[in-house]
Amino acid sequence: MEKHSSVDHYLERVTNDEARSTLTWIRSVIKDELPEAVETISYGMPMFKFHGMVVGFAAFKNHCSLFPGHTVADFAEELIGYKTSKGTIQFSPDKPISESLIRAIVRKRADENLALAIEKKKTK
Repeated sequence: MEKHSSVDHYLERVTNDEARSTLTWIRSVIKDELPEAVETISYGMPMFKFHGMVVGFAAFKNHCSLFPGHTVADFAEELIGYKTSKGTIQFSPDKPISESLIRAIVRKRADENLALAIEKKKTK
């Protein structure tokens, strides 16, 4: 697995133009929805952190994936038609997840993380 020094570096290495374009768009939606998130590379892919992991994304040979963790179950109805697992949503680059759904997922994960961080501070 290639080591990526940044999200820009990761995206530059995505060889499928449509996948790169879709992931670049998803990145912009995430950054717009949660500008205080920190971009990083974790497990070899772009991740956004805000009081913990919020969401990651990646390109694969035949699909792209969004990694919002356990939140996938909270959006099961909205994700009908996409291949999902416990913490992953798979989609083809030409049929990405809608902007409104990406925003809702990111916001829910950020709100959960913030609530946990506040609760943790209270118990110290």
